[in-house]
Order: sequence, then structure tokens, then C-alpha cells
Amino acid sequence: MHNTETDRWESENIRECVDQYARIFTFSVENMRNSKLKEVRNVWKHSRFFFGKNKVMSVALGRGQEDEYRENLHRVSQRLRGQTGMFFTNKTKEEVVEWFSQYQLKDFARSGNTAIHTVVLFEGPLPQFSHSMEPQLRQLGLPTKLERGEINLISDHTVCTAGDVLTPEQARILKLLDTPMVNFHITLDSVWSNDGTFELLERKDNPSPQNEGIEEEDEDEND
Repeated sequence: MHNTETDRWESENIRECVDQYARIFTFSVENMRNSKLKEVRNVWKHSRFFFGKNKVMSVALGRGQEDEYRENLHRVSQRLRGQTGMFFTNKTKEEVVEWFSQYQLKDFARSGNTAIHTVVLFEGPLPQFSHSMEPQLRQLGLPTKLERGEINLISDHTVCTAGDVLTPEQARILKLLDTPMVNFHITLDSVWSNDGTFELLERKDNPSPQNEGIEEEDEDEND
């Protein structure tokens, strides 16, 4: 399907959701992971998520009072900046805010994320790794050698220090050590109700700079 036709279909789909659901929440995602967003969608199967195409979403809602699809939807459009999505639901504001305020999942850091604590490995055996992994660990920067078929760290090694911007090698080591360093979290930004009311929601955190440069997910926008 041509992009223009796809965008037109998606715009119509969004307007159908406006007619069908009582509320629209705008949201941002901390430490975006497509797999984690799919988990949230599975929990909220009775609702609809749109994420990844701000321009299409804005056009569907209307960018100003003169072309908005319903009263005050242009204010929703104004919130669609950067890594922002829309969540359509018939659940109450209180139910939605309560659930999302408590929903956080630990995950492994990626290159460019900031280390939230210091991780140090001490000299000695690393029994959690099979001997075949020694070359890989050494390539990642760990001072290792094989002794009697067991990987040994020949000196203490600081994997990362709190506040470090992680390199690809550091992120890989932390994952191999099964050490999560980030939280996947959805922050609600605003809510529009089908009586035309619009409200900015109090944010208890700041948009994370670690969202910059993440991949947008187009194929699942209509789930």
C-alpha cells in the first residue's frame, strides 16, 4: 500500500477511535523497548495504542481549532512531539493513572544509556561463564585468562562507574553479567475526554534524554 494511502487509512482509523473511546491519553516512553510496549498492549487489549507517526496523528486530530475533529483535539496534537504516543481507552482517568504510575520493568542498558551505579568485578574466577567465552570477554575489555578450563579475572576491573555514558562494550558486559541498568516506563502527559475537556497531567519525572535516537515502531501502531 502506498504511503499516502496508508496514512489516509491510519488517519481514518484514529478518528474512528476518537468516536469509539471515551478518553485519549498522550504518553512518552522511558528506555523504549518494542517488546515491552507489546506487553503493555497485551494487558490493555480493550484499548488502542498509536505510536511513531506524530504528523499523521496530528493531521487526524486536527492541528488547530479550525480543523480539529472534535473540540479541543488540537491540544492533543500539540502534545505529539518527539517520542510520544496516544492511548485510547474507556477506562477512567483514575484507573489509567494508577496502573501506569506503578508499571516499571527493569531492562538491560544499551550503548548511550547512563550507568545508574558502579559495577566492579574483583580478581578471581568467573564461574558464571563457560570457558569458551573467554576470548569474547577479553575482546570486550575484561582482563581475563583461562586457568584449568576456568575463566579468571587477573585483576580487579571496573565495568562502569555511576554517571558513565555506556559504551557498546560496557552495555554488553552488563548484559552478560545479568545486571539491569534501566527501567522501561510509560509516563502519561495529558488526557482528553469526549466531553471536550483537556487536562495536562502532573509529571513526576522529566523526559529522559536516553530516549533520543531510539527506533520508532510503525508496524504495531494499530494494535
